[in-house]
Amino acid sequence: MQKNKLTGTDHKYLQIAGSLEQMIHNDILKIGDKLPSVRMLSDEYGISMGTAFQAYYYLEGKGLIESRPKSGYYVRFNQKRFPALPAAAKPEAVAETISVDEMVAAVFKKLSATDITNLALAAPAMELIPAAKLNKSLVHAFRHSASSCLNYEDVQGNLELRKQVARMAFNWGGKVNANEVVITAGCMEALSLSLQTVTRPGDTVAIESPTFFGIFQVMQSLGLHVIEIPTDAVTGIDLNYLEQAIKQSNIKACVFVPSFNNPLGCCMPDENKKALVELITKHRIPLIEDDIYGELYFGQHRPRCCKTYDTEGWVMYCSSVSKSLAPGYRIGWTIPGRFKEQFIRLKMRHTISGVTLTQHTMAHFLGIGRFDYHLKKLRSALHTQQLRYVQGIIDHFPADTKISRPQGGFVLWLELNKKVNTFQLYQEAIKYQVSVAPGRIFSMRDRYSNYMRIGYGQPWNDAVERGIRILGSLAKKLS
Repeated sequence: MQKNKLTGTDHKYLQIAGSLEQMIHNDILKIGDKLPSVRMLSDEYGISMGTAFQAYYYLEGKGLIESRPKSGYYVRFNQKRFPALPAAAKPEAVAETISVDEMVAAVFKKLSATDITNLALAAPAMELIPAAKLNKSLVHAFRHSASSCLNYEDVQGNLELRKQVARMAFNWGGKVNANEVVITAGCMEALSLSLQTVTRPGDTVAIESPTFFGIFQVMQSLGLHVIEIPTDAVTGIDLNYLEQAIKQSNIKACVFVPSFNNPLGCCMPDENKKALVELITKHRIPLIEDDIYGELYFGQHRPRCCKTYDTEGWVMYCSSVSKSLAPGYRIGWTIPGRFKEQFIRLKMRHTISGVTLTQHTMAHFLGIGRFDYHLKKLRSALHTQQLRYVQGIIDHFPADTKISRPQGGFVLWLELNKKVNTFQLYQEAIKYQVSVAPGRIFSMRDRYSNYMRIGYGQPWNDAVERGIRILGSLAKKLS
């Protein structure tokens, strides 16, 4: 037999695992099929036994194969087992007896509790964050700052940090210089100040449906009206619907999460992003682009941004490291395009400047290349965790459960039987120390009462499996 040759820069075991995973996906290797022995795999690829074991360990970690004592490795799971995608929901006829704000408060009042299996969060587990390496950058910031980081930072943000953000823009095709970047206290401040820059109370803003509840909570606090744009679980917002809404309503701004929307996890195709930018530019409507999940892709390439196609400055790009590296550092940024000067004046009135220490720390961490290495590991971990969570949901939830298929980010969007009220399910689950995010909190309208979001930022373990099993059992009882 002619041996397979390995090419490319990936570790050998990853190349072998990738080839086997593709064979599983294409049904060349079917569920239940026995895989070649470690010795055969070693001979086939001309690799060591240890490398062959690594390839199988990697696939086993993803839940795609399983080891059977004294028998070998077998195919366990194929992504084609995914159930149907969740459908777009229509408004419910019956009003809820509890407000969305009350639901959000109930779900997140124990945000940091350690005695709860919290599947409501869309954030990385602490064990996935390189705390020791961040601490080294923190010490470096202290030692190399003339004032020990006690002075006020520049209103626009630390210059070196802005340079690093501009460098990162190259990943999504952006040609940005440091002077175009403004550092903010997380992505939410970037979104809020962007909205305040281009709208006034009483204006109408278009958002996705469903979308992250924090976005429309900001809308409410600013006295804005909202038009919800239907969003497909794969391709993102309905551009035809948006175009008609623009013709019928005086929309002053759009706030969208084009890459790995929360909670759907959908990513607009690049051609759709380009068409969206052309549409808002034609109508001179600012687009506030939330790209907080853009770096957390599972494919070979980072998706483009709407900002990539912006030639006239109508896209106000917002992002942060809160979901990818350091939630507590509160480091975000915006590239506000033609609205930069107005944005900076507004920021001065609200916060003057950001935290000096964390900005210096992040500038150093990004500058020495540790972030890129961390992201590669994080993406791999999240992809593996997503597959394990999906398998758990398939095993324990009702057979008619529908699950989204995100290609990045942290969250799964589930559609359950219409008999299931997921806020009621949450109330029952919390009695067992399990938390989940009911779908109703992802819309300002009376929608998604039989949907829910599950975050897979926590590595699969016994506690997570127990939580999924409890949620599935409760869903069956309520169906």
